[in-house]
Order: sequence, then structure tokens, then C-alpha cells
Amino acid sequence: MGPIKIGGSFMDQSSNVLSLSPNATTVLEKRYLKRNEDGKVIETPDELFRRVARHVAAADAFYGKTDAEVRSTENEFYDLITSLAFLPNSPTLMNAGRRLGQLSACFVLPVDDAMESIFDAVKYAAIIHKSGGGTGFSFSKLRPKGDVVGSTKGISSGPISFMTVFDTATEAVKQGGTRRGANMGILRIDHPDILDFVTCKDSNHRLNNFNISVGLTETFMKAVEEDKEYDLVNPRTKKVAATVKARTVFETIVKQAWKNGEPGIVFLDRINATNPTPALGEIESTNPCGEQPLMPYESCNLGSINLAKMVEINEDGSCEVDWPRLKETTWKAVHFLDNVIEVNKYPLKMIEEMTKANRKIGLGVMGWADMLIRMKIPYNSAEAIELAEGVMGFIQTEGRLASSALAEERTVFTNYEHSIYNGEMPVRNATVTTIAPTGTLSIIAGCSSGVEPLFAVSFIRNVMEGTKLIEVNPHFEKAAKENNLWSRELMEKIAGTGSLAHFEEFPEEIRNVFVTAHDITPVDHIKMQAAFQKYVDNAVSKTVNFSKTATTKDVEDVYMQAYKLGCKGVTVYRDGSREDQVLSTTKKQGQEDAGSEAADRIVPKRRPAVIKGATRLLKTGCGNLYVTINEDENGRPFEVFTNIGKAGGCASSQSEAIGRLISLSLRSNIEPEEIVKQLKGISCHQPSWNEGGKVLSCSDAIAKAIERYHQASSNGDKGNGHSTYHEVMQIIGACPECGGAVEHEGGCAICRNCGFTKCG
Repeated sequence: MGPIKIGGSFMDQSSNVLSLSPNATTVLEKRYLKRNEDGKVIETPDELFRRVARHVAAADAFYGKTDAEVRSTENEFYDLITSLAFLPNSPTLMNAGRRLGQLSACFVLPVDDAMESIFDAVKYAAIIHKSGGGTGFSFSKLRPKGDVVGSTKGISSGPISFMTVFDTATEAVKQGGTRRGANMGILRIDHPDILDFVTCKDSNHRLNNFNISVGLTETFMKAVEEDKEYDLVNPRTKKVAATVKARTVFETIVKQAWKNGEPGIVFLDRINATNPTPALGEIESTNPCGEQPLMPYESCNLGSINLAKMVEINEDGSCEVDWPRLKETTWKAVHFLDNVIEVNKYPLKMIEEMTKANRKIGLGVMGWADMLIRMKIPYNSAEAIELAEGVMGFIQTEGRLASSALAEERTVFTNYEHSIYNGEMPVRNATVTTIAPTGTLSIIAGCSSGVEPLFAVSFIRNVMEGTKLIEVNPHFEKAAKENNLWSRELMEKIAGTGSLAHFEEFPEEIRNVFVTAHDITPVDHIKMQAAFQKYVDNAVSKTVNFSKTATTKDVEDVYMQAYKLGCKGVTVYRDGSREDQVLSTTKKQGQEDAGSEAADRIVPKRRPAVIKGATRLLKTGCGNLYVTINEDENGRPFEVFTNIGKAGGCASSQSEAIGRLISLSLRSNIEPEEIVKQLKGISCHQPSWNEGGKVLSCSDAIAKAIERYHQASSNGDKGNGHSTYHEVMQIIGACPECGGAVEHEGGCAICRNCGFTKCG
């Protein structure tokens, strides 16, 4: 196989012209670019990058730089991000230079054992979610359920009941947002309610805006290893509430994670062993994806270096790391992220004060799988582990040197005297490195996500009207053509599994280099995570993928391996683990064979003489749309009627036709979620706004009406509830907005096609 080069979707390193892939352009237009009051995009990607560079560079003026020097920094930052060598986190791209101005992705809020503190946290979280950030909470200080409430002599409902309050608030706030709100909920392993917490997401209808993780301690892990008991302690009284077998609790965590991917685990004592400011208190929680441990009221802005760009091609066609470019990019990225702290508009004064006192930044990487492919190194090899340590060690070293240089110029962070660095070296930032899930950022950059392996070398994307598109990794496409193995028919076969494992017509070298997430053993996933963690200040977001046939013992082995190798936390996902709770392909007893006439023919249910329902008004670009949804005798949606007000003509006839087809589908037992998935997101030339959310077309409005009706029905009161529609994306592995393939990363599901993300 010849040298594998970057595909045409990347910008050439010597070019000054921004070149984005079609997917990158779609994601930018849908989620990042400015829009006017009518919802029309009024900004180009180039203008976005210039806006961000100008706003962030302005911080240099706070430290005595001249106007000319600030403009020079602006151009430097502009070149940095338009080359796609580095991108900051999504809130920075979305909000820099705009009225909102909130640029951080990660926040942690305290939750103390008092009603005022709990509801202050709910309020603050809502403000943060509205600004585009995610929040983490530790609920470990809340008294357990059944405990006495001193002020009223009542009985406490416990931390899980209060988590539902946070979840409901998030659901309400996120409806109109560009970036969906997400939470992390953590409970210490020694809390009396720990078993209830472990199973609190057993149903897919609870706490859907939360990722949850158990905070494990060294005491607990040693008790597990030695098969001993440990104490559960009431956080209010500090007295032992019970003594239980550690292995029993551990096995429950493992079983639940095997069942549906949650809870994750974080090693709290290990996180606090590298806490840069231990004199200020313990770290109790992380951001929603787990990679950023933070003190209460801290925030952190993140950014990622695109390692696919940090490779140079030798004269013989081989590739190696471009160390000089990686150093230059690291120094510029640290400068950029430190500037973000200055120009950021913080959602709360307490957050601004705490953030500026510690100045944590989180520089990470993406495109790791691309770097390995270009260098022809298998992801699951000792050589890859060695390179991971070398690359991240280099970024860590250069990042700290860059932070130290900033400290000489701008002074150290306020709490430096209370930090582990005091007396060793001056640094501007309490932490420098984090590896976050890069989701939509890696789509914009046209590279692989974070430090994950490839999701698939080829896969089928289903689009409207039954059309199937074959998506092929550009590196793999090039390698296949170089080896005269390219054909649409073969790519379609490979897309059936996404893996080359059983396609022996490809040379072994190619099969080894193009391994995918499910070709790699869970232990290899953990080894890679641990390799990066060695040289990361904060933590590493990575998903350990398991096959559907994996056992609970496999999950347990990975947890223990993570503990022994020095990881700070683990997120696992077993393929299809959420699927069999809602969808099933198994035929019911007595069902006809698939080839029989009865199985092939679907007869819609007859309409009864009397039927009840409700009508919802939605504002569209064509006028007021009235959508009536009627139920059958079991309370299921049965038919849909539409009226487009005074619009008449084509709009009226089209909406009536859509209503008839929806009614036919409902009466044929098609699930409402599937209908919503097909209609939602269709755009027309006249979008509108309705109840704080954007309505893209009449089709989109009808989908939203069905969705809201279904939300209400699932809650049993036709009011506000939790929609199962939003879970479909995770359940069936297809994006509800575009039908694209969904990857699981760091506790979130991410569509690589349109950028749709959901955490929790």
C-alpha cells in the first residue's frame, strides 16, 4: 500500500483558501453561522472564523499590546483555525463576537444539603444551558431518602428525586437552543442511596438530560479487590448508615453499565491526587462528558489540535509526526485559550471569579485515528500506544512551557500560591490539557473524533424516499483505489458491518491499519485511554466499545484494567444495549413467515364512528397551521388533520396530503416517532418561529405537533413530558434529524453527518 494522504476535504497546508467538506458546511450552516430574525444565514464560514479570531485576539490589548500587535495576533489566530489545525470548543465558535458572548463548554455547580442551594443550582444551570454550556453536579452532600428534615420534621426524598427537577428544567430550557443542554450527575460510592442511583436510568424514560457516573474511592476499590465490606455514610450526620459488600455493589454497577451504558465511573481520589489547587478544596464533579473535573463554580474552555494536520510526508512516501508544526500549534492554542478567559462573558459572577482565579484551559486532540492511518500504524498496536504517549507528552510539555511564558508576560494565576506549582515553575493556567469528545468539531475539521478509532470504513446512510448513500472513509477510499480494490458493490458489502475484518481480498496491512471501534478489544480501548491519560492534566473522554455478545465479566475486566492503568474514569457502550429495551426484530409467536401474503400486506385499522383528539396551533412561514391529532380507544395517535388557515392553494393541499399519509401510517401501526423522524427538519424558503423554537416548514411544524402530543401522552397528562422521540437516535443508531449513522462518544451520541448531538 502506498502512502496514505489527506483527502480533498482538507485545506492544503500551503493554501490560504478555506476548503470544507460538504458535511462541514452543512454543520456550520445548521448550528454555527449567524442568522437574521427570519432565520436566514447571514454569515459565511470564513466570516465566522474571522469573527472568532478578532474577538479572541482583542484580549492582547489588556496586556499592553499595540493595535498593530493585536491585529497580528488576530491574523495568527485566523490562520490557526482556518487551516483546521486547531479549533476551540463549540460555544466559542458560536458566540465569540456576538451579543451572548459565552465561550465556555464546561461548568460545575455546587449542590449543598439545603433547599436554597438545590434550587439556586437549578436556576444557575438553566442560565448556563441557555448560554450554550453544560453542567456537572455532585449530589453526594444531599441527605439520603427517608432521612429526617430538621426544619419540618418531614422525610427527605433523597438526591435522585432532586435530579428529576434538574432534568425537567434542562428539558424546558433546551427546546429553542442551538446547543442542547446536558448534565453530569455524580454520587459517591459511599452514599446510602448508591444502589438507587446506579439503577436510576434503568428506564429510557428517566433523566434523559443526564449522564450519570459513580464516584469511586480507593477504599472502595481495595475492598472490591479483597472482597471485603465497606461503609455507607450519611452525609448529614457523618455516621455509618450501613455496611455492605463492596463486590455486590460493584457487580451491580457493572451489570447496569452492561445493560444500557450507564452509570459510568470516575475515580475521585485519583482525580484529587492531581488537583492543582488542593488547598481550595476537593473536586467532586466533572462536566457532562467526564473529561473535565472542576471545582464548584469553575468553568473551562476547551480546544483541540487536529493531529491529522501534524503529519509530514518524507521523500520515500512514508509519514512521520511534524514535531515543529505541533509545537507551534500548541503554543498558539494555549495563547488562544488563555485569551478566551479574558473576553468571555460569564453567565454568573461567581463563575467569572473562580475561573479567572485558576485559569484552567483544556487543550486536547482530534484526528488521532487519521494520524495513525497516515503513518500506517494499527490503532491496537504497541507502536500506537508508544506514539500516543510521545505525542501527548510533547503537547503537555510544550503546553506548560507556553503557559509559563504567558505567566512571565501576564503574571501567574491568582491561586498560584495555593497550587502544586508554587515554587516549581510559574504557570498562567492551573491546568493545560484535556481530551474532550470533539463531535461536531471533528466534522468541521474533516477528521476522526478525539482519540477514538474509526467508527466505520464504509457505511450506508439512509435518506428520504428510501435512497441509500454509501459513505466511505476518504483514507480507505484512496487505499482501495491504489490497490485496485475499489468498486461500489464491494463498498456496499463492507458497509454492512463497516469493518474490513472478514474481507480477505484486502491485504493484511490494510486490514490492520483500518481497524474500527468494534475490531478493537475493550482492553485495547482502555490501553489507549491510559496512554493519553499519562500526559493529560485533567481527564480523557473516550468510549470503550463492546460487541453485543459481550458479558458482564468483560465490562468488569475493563473497569479493573482502567483502575490499574491510571485512568480517571470510564464510559462503556455495548452495541445494541439500548436497542432491545424498545425495539425488537424477533417475530412474535404465531406470526406468519416473512414471505407469506399475510405478512407482506398491511391493512389499516378501520375508523370508528366517534373519535376524540386535540388541536394545536403552530405558526409557519405560510401562516397559522392547525394540527388536529385524534386518538384510538387505547389512547394512541390514530389520525391527523391539518388546516393552513387562509393560505389556500399549494400549501393547503400539501399539508392536507401529508395529514392523510400520516393518518394512513398511524392506522397501519407505524410508530409516531418514525413519522416524526421523517418529517422533522425539512426546510422551505420561509422558516418561522413558534413558542421559542424554529419551524422550518409546514412538514416540520406537523412533526413538532405530533412530537409534542406524544410527549404529553407519554407523561399521561397532555402537558409537558419527556419525548421518547429524542431517544430513538440512541436506540436505533440513526440520527433523528438526517438518518445518518450515530457514534457513541464520552457518554454522548453524535451524528457525523449533520452534527446532531445528545448527551444523557
